[in-house]
Amino acid sequence: MTITRTLATSLMSLSTATLFALSSAGGATAAPPSPDDGGAPGVSSTRTVGDADYWTPERMRAATPGDVLAKKALQRQKANAAPAGEAVSKGAESKVKGSDPSVQPMANASENPVPHIGKVFFTLGGADYVCSANSVASTNRSTVSTAGHCLNEGPGAFATRFTFVPAYLNGAAPYGKWTARALYAPTQWSSSGNMQYDTGFAVMSPLNGRNLADVVGASGVAFNAARGLSYKAFGYPAAPPFNGESLKSCSGTATNDPYNPQFNTQGIPCNMTGGSSGGPWFIGSSSGGYQNSVNSYGYGSNSTKMYGPYWGSVIQSAYNAAGAS
Repeated sequence: MTITRTLATSLMSLSTATLFALSSAGGATAAPPSPDDGGAPGVSSTRTVGDADYWTPERMRAATPGDVLAKKALQRQKANAAPAGEAVSKGAESKVKGSDPSVQPMANASENPVPHIGKVFFTLGGADYVCSANSVASTNRSTVSTAGHCLNEGPGAFATRFTFVPAYLNGAAPYGKWTARALYAPTQWSSSGNMQYDTGFAVMSPLNGRNLADVVGASGVAFNAARGLSYKAFGYPAAPPFNGESLKSCSGTATNDPYNPQFNTQGIPCNMTGGSSGGPWFIGSSSGGYQNSVNSYGYGSNSTKMYGPYWGSVIQSAYNAAGAS
């Protein structure tokens, strides 16, 4: 199969349309995930041990945008019909307020990194990969959101060496490197790779005796919100023409995916490429809004849209399990 990469997304064939998730987190031969779900139904998780020292500036720059792994995940999914999508009305709308850091935020005048948004680096199948992520409000004040395919191959193993670098810029880690102690995903993702649920959450270990949200802040989150809202999305696109070294954004009004409506996803105008997967979508026009989705996938050789999963009750359950961990 011929794979074409454009300014909009990487792509690949799925059904009658071309589809390629912007990043992923698994190899086809990986072992199944640990059945450690903390007692939460419909949620898969694994405990993990971090290795921040592994991620040198050289390894971070050399990490591969996960779009090459998305090809494997989507090839597996093609063989199985996706189940019907979760109804928009399932579950009441809910919001969790965010918080500001308890220290003065670090700023970069030229690139303007956002303290709570960063890159995640992980290892799967012996190779190193990169995605984007965001610190979100939670009971443990240590939870990060990303795409499901950035922490579990869908279906299959969870990532190792999962490390979050907030406000990454040109190899620098101004707030340190935060290692995950647990990874969570909806079982619909970890068991079948259903694109409708392409979201995951990582629980980070304390760094220098402090929790993540106390250092970089945490975004509020919203679930079961109305469709068709206006969003601003952020990420670190690393596939050409980008290099992944600085934060980028897209904005626009969300519309339903016309090619695979069973995914229940929405898209906004965007030209970010591989490496931006897992970057947050905020309701409104700034990084200060409620997060309500993540960068997931895009279509076609001339596509200029990024699609993200609808954050309904299933994804909310994974968030609740991670945040209480």
